[in-house]
Amino acid sequence: MTKLYGLGTALVTPFDKQGAVDFEALDRVLDVQLDGKVDYIVVLGTTGEAVTLTPDEHRAVRQHVVEYVAGRVPLVLGLGGNNTAEVLRKLDEWKDELTAHYAAILSVCPYYNKPTQEGLFRHFDTIAKASPIPVILYNVPGRTGVNMLPETVMRIYEANPTKIGGVKEASGNIDQIKTLITMAAQTDLAVISGDDGIACELMQAGAVGLISVASNAWPKEFGRIVHEKDAALQKQFDETIRLLFKDGNPAGIKTVLALQGRIENVLRLPLVPCSEAVQNELAQILQKK
Repeated sequence: MTKLYGLGTALVTPFDKQGAVDFEALDRVLDVQLDGKVDYIVVLGTTGEAVTLTPDEHRAVRQHVVEYVAGRVPLVLGLGGNNTAEVLRKLDEWKDELTAHYAAILSVCPYYNKPTQEGLFRHFDTIAKASPIPVILYNVPGRTGVNMLPETVMRIYEANPTKIGGVKEASGNIDQIKTLITMAAQTDLAVISGDDGIACELMQAGAVGLISVASNAWPKEFGRIVHEKDAALQKQFDETIRLLFKDGNPAGIKTVLALQGRIENVLRLPLVPCSEAVQNELAQILQKK
């Protein structure tokens, strides 16, 4: 997992004006990541709107990113869900692809059906035992409706110490995350910030890195925030980060990338672009950076 320390970008999936996957725009975004020297790239996670892709599109994006990146940085694949059996089916079907091309999978807590802590343990214990590569747990209760507690994270890890490589913590609860960092301190479990806005504070507390949305547009700057624990630079992005998430993710970051001329500002329903007011505010910020 040490290869996944530092800055990871939660990659967007660009669409053209007709709503199809825009591979040329995807290459432009990937070039920014590689030129910005991110440590790794997370493909087809929440920011990548993976749940809106058809199976054929999902496969095409996976293959395209693997071929374009060509081993220059490690890749992590978003692979989770609220149907444990379906996750297991994909792990089996994609086993050779995962083993050949990915350093880990990022597996989100089951959403909508709101499992108990015992249900979370059994879900991830089953996935860890079936996965051919390490698993990064992903706790994001604002999206899933369930909060995975530090005790549950550690229980999953202790049952699968060679398979659970880390946890992306995006609960926004700093006290909870710091408790987890303390509990994991004497283990190989990597705690990764899932929030751009508190990355510095968590890094100073012992987190090993950040999986970032904002780094789609500003990889060099967020690399400094992560690697140098540059709190002053982090503070300069406070208002930007607030606006990026005001109308939801990835609406904010797609607005920025469109303003930078890299992609079309297109999302797939049920997601829609940011309001005109937010787009104007983000445009004003870009003019100053």
